[in-house]
Amino acid sequence: MGRHMRSGKRSRAGFTIMELMVSMAIVLVVISVAVPLYQKSVIRARESVLRQNLFSLRTVIDEYTYDKQKAPQQLEDLVREGYLRQMPMDPIVGNSASWKVIMEDASASASQSEPGIFDVRSSSEKTSLEGTPYSDWD
Repeated sequence: MGRHMRSGKRSRAGFTIMELMVSMAIVLVVISVAVPLYQKSVIRARESVLRQNLFSLRTVIDEYTYDKQKAPQQLEDLVREGYLRQMPMDPIVGNSASWKVIMEDASASASQSEPGIFDVRSSSEKTSLEGTPYSDWD
């Protein structure tokens, strides 16, 4: 008797529909928790880069003003004169050409004949996770 006799019970391979539905529900719950946390961490990273870029730009503007005895007339002057390799990007807006420039008052400028750039801010109209507009960050 080389043949095997099969018993009345069949062994089944695979998952039932109910098992698949429970598994999918668990995966969806995990994803619904993870995605907002991921998005918030991306925003925090962009905010951190914005703070660093604002600090760098302001430092370089001050150095330029001290060295040249006048403030830069445009942000591109900082690159042209070798103070920056390239203009840093505003990570909230997504480009390096959209910085909001604040010009100094003529009476308070180092060279009173040519008032230049005093400060720089983000041009974004969005609000940070802290609740303050990016355009108001000091």
